Amino acid sequence: MDAGSGIPPLGIVLDDLGIHYDATRISRLELLISAGVSDEQRQRAESLASSWRQHRLSKTNASAESPPPDTPFVLVVDQVADDASIRFGFADASAFPRMLDAALAEFPNHTVVVKIHPDVVNGRRHGHFNAIYLEHPRVRLCVDGGHPAALLEAADAVYVVTSQMGFEALLWQRPVRTFGMPFYAGWGLTVDDLESQCIGRRDAKPDLPALVHSCLVSYSRYLHPVTNQVCTPEQLIEHIVLQRNCRARLPRNLEVFGTAPWKRRAARQYLLALKPAKLHFRPLDAAPGRQSDLRQLVWGHRIGRGLRRAMAGGIVPEPIRVEDGFLRSVGQGWVLRWVPPVSWVFDEQGIYYDASKSSDLECFLASHRFTVEERQRAAALRRHLVTLGLTKYNLNAPAWQRPAALLNRPVLLVAGQVESDLSIRYGTPPDACIRSNLELLQAVRSLYPKAFLIYKPHPDVVAGRRRPGKGEGLTHLHCDLVLPDAPIDQLISAVDEVHVRTSGTGFEAILRGVPVHTWGMPFYAGWGLTSDQFICTRRGRSLSLDELVYGALIYYPRYFSQRSGCFITAEQAVEELAMQRRHRHRWPGSRSILASTLFATSPRVQFAGAQLAARFKDALDGILPDSLV
Repeated sequence: MDAGSGIPPLGIVLDDLGIHYDATRISRLELLISAGVSDEQRQRAESLASSWRQHRLSKTNASAESPPPDTPFVLVVDQVADDASIRFGFADASAFPRMLDAALAEFPNHTVVVKIHPDVVNGRRHGHFNAIYLEHPRVRLCVDGGHPAALLEAADAVYVVTSQMGFEALLWQRPVRTFGMPFYAGWGLTVDDLESQCIGRRDAKPDLPALVHSCLVSYSRYLHPVTNQVCTPEQLIEHIVLQRNCRARLPRNLEVFGTAPWKRRAARQYLLALKPAKLHFRPLDAAPGRQSDLRQLVWGHRIGRGLRRAMAGGIVPEPIRVEDGFLRSVGQGWVLRWVPPVSWVFDEQGIYYDASKSSDLECFLASHRFTVEERQRAAALRRHLVTLGLTKYNLNAPAWQRPAALLNRPVLLVAGQVESDLSIRYGTPPDACIRSNLELLQAVRSLYPKAFLIYKPHPDVVAGRRRPGKGEGLTHLHCDLVLPDAPIDQLISAVDEVHVRTSGTGFEAILRGVPVHTWGMPFYAGWGLTSDQFICTRRGRSLSLDELVYGALIYYPRYFSQRSGCFITAEQAVEELAMQRRHRHRWPGSRSILASTLFATSPRVQFAGAQLAARFKDALDGILPDSLV
């Protein structure tokens, strides 16, 4: 995914004859290319090439794209000076000025873009072009170290010595001219300055799908950073696309206000995974920075004086609001200081629990045209969640069994909340008559005088970490059972109806097909799936359960794995939470971050490399012949 020291690769090649960049001897890749492919393999390769272009991939995929010029151009690709593929590709430093001269001569009316290698841009390595080569008026340097997709897509031709960007240019269906002998040259797919060097070994004339399948499927092996298992290139592409999409949904220059100290470590880790160009943490009441490209982030409604004044003066727009997602962790309360959330939501319009104005989630649910595939994916996720018994916090408590005497009597659950919960303040209409947990319980009792009422106080109130609501000590007088501890998923399944103000317990009940009555305006109300005390005119649309699930659990949150340090899908987050719940005594680690640290800091690089090789060997055990592992 990312490039540079300390970043373990997601794929390796295994060669028992040579290595792909060494054109001085035969390699396993050459034999694979020469052997050709079946019709099924050709179709797979065409699909891979199409996916590569669609998702604008490259060898490394962390940076923003380098913009192409507005005029017609050809691309000349520099390499680092000590690249082994140059020496073993029958080339040397003299090939680079010769390549530039050829590009200028063969395209006399074009701009010539010279893309400098990112490691040269960063000052870690040396390239091949000094100022004297770049004085030509038609030469334009690309020194942003950016992603090459836009340049490869728009170039009229691509000039390389042995760079892999020549192979990527073929995937983009661009003409390629080589001045060395890279693995993709000599097969008739490129115009080669050293065509005679591999005569007798590269006489086959494969088509592009044969080259693509040989390189991306047959020759390479991939390790999924989330599952730590061997995977296909298609699965790895899905993973890379997810990382890039998560990063693209936030601005690249961020300043974060008012983060609680105990949250800052998790927030920093998450936000750094977004690869921002700038990231600043500010005190709650600080004024925003003066740079015009900075975007402000706040937790929920925590807007300090400095930011509020800047917003009132039109200096900065509404901040992006951040909150935990609807699947959070294993554990609740003060333990959250040590257990980071698996999901976050970032909202540019409002926040999901504030019913006084629209949010990104509400707009999506109100306007999105759901596809069959989206509904099917949401249904599968919902069924899996219910089967595993997962909820937002996944607390451990003894189960409550419904007595036989209550089989013919309606059993209703009334969910208590922390009275200072922001979802109550911003999710309860001003004209609401229910203002406390006690009043909610009294209202339900008035409506259902013969029902068996269970009142479940909030776990933080039970544990003494948060204050009980006004009169909450009297709840036992208005219900049949006060149940402090019970697994919420099991309890919901044992009752006939759930009553809430804005509690997430209502959403958990909807997922399990239990009727819900809302006495406020939580995010899941107003879509035709609940009986609601209030009406929100912005939510005039009826949704199916799986459409709500797709919006709330797949579209809106972004999931982040503490184990791998990667963004993950909702399905992968469910598996990670289930694993954490099975092993509650173990705190989640971050093996990829540890591995990155080893690679970046250890002087014994061979040891770190051996560890990485061992990971691949263990994963490949039984798949490849012993001679290759």
